[in-house]
Amino acid sequence: MKQYLDLCKKILEEGSYKGDRTGTGTYSLFGYQMRFDLNKGFPLLTTKKVFLKGIIHELLWFISGSTNIKYLVDNDVKIWNEWPYEIYKKSDSYKNETLEEFVLKIKNDNEFAAKWGELGPVYGKQWRDFNGEGIDQLSNLINQIKTNPNSRRLIICAWNPCEVDQMALPPCHSFMQFYVINGKLSCQLYQRSGDVFLGIPFNIASYALFTMMIAQVCGLDLGDFVHTIGDAHIYSNHEEQVKLQLSRDTRELPTMKINPNVKSIFDFKYEDFTLENYNPHKAIKGKVAV
Repeated sequence: MKQYLDLCKKILEEGSYKGDRTGTGTYSLFGYQMRFDLNKGFPLLTTKKVFLKGIIHELLWFISGSTNIKYLVDNDVKIWNEWPYEIYKKSDSYKNETLEEFVLKIKNDNEFAAKWGELGPVYGKQWRDFNGEGIDQLSNLINQIKTNPNSRRLIICAWNPCEVDQMALPPCHSFMQFYVINGKLSCQLYQRSGDVFLGIPFNIASYALFTMMIAQVCGLDLGDFVHTIGDAHIYSNHEEQVKLQLSRDTRELPTMKINPNVKSIFDFKYEDFTLENYNPHKAIKGKVAV
């Protein structure tokens, strides 16, 4: 994952200090692109262990069209918990529950989860029901790839100006375009904002996997995943963690095996994915900025 480490190094060397919405402060660089050949291994970071279970479940959650964290909570995936919790804390229903107590209520109380586990019309909603108008961008994309692979309109857009103010967190990975050439499928993601230590490793692996899944159901071979980032930033409280990664050697990329019997993008289950030969360095903790 030299591409990722090069990004980290460039931000530390050339990035500008910049204030941000969370009040944490960042070292920021505007406009950066990485390219990953998906035939050369699955692009999962090896300089720290990455939570693959969370990546897979989050992606399946997006594909389902859900915008409620209960599915993630039920599968012990915590990556979205802070955002609805912050909304809940500002409500009259808040009774000084800790984040852990809030998550337990989401898990065990369906009525509570239905009300307080909602994130608004985030990714899944825009992918499957854009603007609440029944526009299923994902189904349309699959159909277009199968029937008109030369199209330059193979696009899914998660950024919806009409509903962005209703979202707990406006989409960071906001626009993707697919490209078919010589029987190979590639994907370019435009990400408006990228937390380089915590978020970007997730995003690389997630969209690489998404590209692999779409290629399989469309009968195509693998091309590249191209990752274009607008505001690429390292939070000030992640600087030491990033430097630790830069001090570690990179290791051989793992291989992702996908159940070849799955023929619909909507039929994938967690058990359909097997990661082989993943030998990363130890995980590194860092606090998420909300």
